[in-house]
Amino acid sequence: MLIHPWDAGSDEESLAFVRANAFGQLIAGGRGRDVPVVVPTQFVLVDDRRVVLHLARPNPVWRAIEENPNVVLSVAGDWAYVPGAWKVMPGEGDPGAGIPTTYYAAVQLVCEATVVMDSEQKAEILRRQIADLDDRLVDPAEHVRLFSGIRGLELTIREIKGKFKYGGNADTEHREYVAKRLAERDGPGDAAALGHLQRRSSVSPS
Repeated sequence: MLIHPWDAGSDEESLAFVRANAFGQLIAGGRGRDVPVVVPTQFVLVDDRRVVLHLARPNPVWRAIEENPNVVLSVAGDWAYVPGAWKVMPGEGDPGAGIPTTYYAAVQLVCEATVVMDSEQKAEILRRQIADLDDRLVDPAEHVRLFSGIRGLELTIREIKGKFKYGGNADTEHREYVAKRLAERDGPGDAAALGHLQRRSSVSPS
């Protein structure tokens, strides 16, 4: 992932985004494969160096992890299309000549994967995963007879790569102009993108 200096996210900023967007792509390259195994999955960021999740036992990712425990957890979102006309302020020229872009956030966690087979450890992973989502469920250990159909996974984070592409290479005046347009359009993803833009550059849409 290309990360320009003006797009780079700190570890704190990147992990906060991952924590708020707990669904991503687990990528296991394995060894000698034409393409990696890519698995869409929910997960829990336990702390700043650990992620846990579970997957079905037949999932092809397990073989790839056996071959090579180094994996990437990729999370992206909060994206919004920025029309070219928004990049040209009034009086600067033809709005049709503006160059469009897409604002987005993306974080890639480079991790070492450890497969979890113990039933109690699987139950603890499941407890963490449902804790903030559904407080009506019984304790996962009540379903221990089904645990043979899943495996747990613990990811130890070795590197955090965060990219927050929200006009960081533009001057304040142009960022404020885009912020105003995002607030006016208020389409899917616009509020999240505006929040990142304001947080990262202290601009106002007013």
